[in-house]
Amino acid sequence: MKTSTALTPESRTSTRWGPEKRLEFIDFRLRWDGRLNRGDISDFFGISTPQASLDIARYLEMAPRNALYDRSERTYIATEAFQPLFPSSQPQKYLSDLLVQAYGILDQGVSFLGWVPPVGVAPTPVRMLNADTLIALLGAIRRRRALEMTYQSMTSTVPKKRLVSPKAFGHDGYRWHVRVFCHLENGYRDFVVARILSLGGELSPPMEPPQDLDWETSITLVLAPNPGLAEAHQRVIELDYGMENGELCFQCRRALLLYVVRNLGLDDVSGKNPKAQQIILRNRSEIEAFLPHSR
Repeated sequence: MKTSTALTPESRTSTRWGPEKRLEFIDFRLRWDGRLNRGDISDFFGISTPQASLDIARYLEMAPRNALYDRSERTYIATEAFQPLFPSSQPQKYLSDLLVQAYGILDQGVSFLGWVPPVGVAPTPVRMLNADTLIALLGAIRRRRALEMTYQSMTSTVPKKRLVSPKAFGHDGYRWHVRVFCHLENGYRDFVVARILSLGGELSPPMEPPQDLDWETSITLVLAPNPGLAEAHQRVIELDYGMENGELCFQCRRALLLYVVRNLGLDDVSGKNPKAQQIILRNRSEIEAFLPHSR
């Protein structure tokens, strides 16, 4: 009779997370909870208390000034000299975990969050996606195949059929797009996944799609405070975005440029109140040629 080798939830956790991940957990909890005990580690990872003690000892060898043991509370307390060792202890990661937990899409045991404050999220309507559509697109991308697609655009009242070679997915901040080579228009296009009415079976593409330069090429955007703001308000915007020398440089794919510009309200800033449009695009002249409306 064979002995079952199925893993319990506890053993799956300890198998999935190795020693380095436990050190990362210690770092995260000390920074954001300000305290940590052996039980926190053993409960989360499903390991023994002696092993948890060894993990804490190893962490303190690496960062001896990050925590002190409080005998009265039987817990380790983060010191004022605490300096995080892992990128996962940065504010962006902590707030991202809070956000996905607030949305209800973060499974317990995935995030290192301990105590969490009350969190509210401004609701937005959910864009519905068809699972079969998504599966078909994923398969075509993986196998480099083409699909016959029926799509309802907002520029026509009649759905149109076209042959496409799906290549990638993009998110514009609100909805999912699929990046395809359209054999009908002989070029790369973005289509809203939720507006795909039907997909046929996989086909051999009539031609090998060319290199997608807009997808593969990054472009730099330079943001600055709106000069129409008072000096004190410009300084606040610099702090808000972490600007250096009055500007923030960041990159995006050229294929996603229009979405970024629209989301930041930079597509048309003329006539806007500076308090409503608090940032400007300092290098607009450099990127204007890559915005679809200028082609």
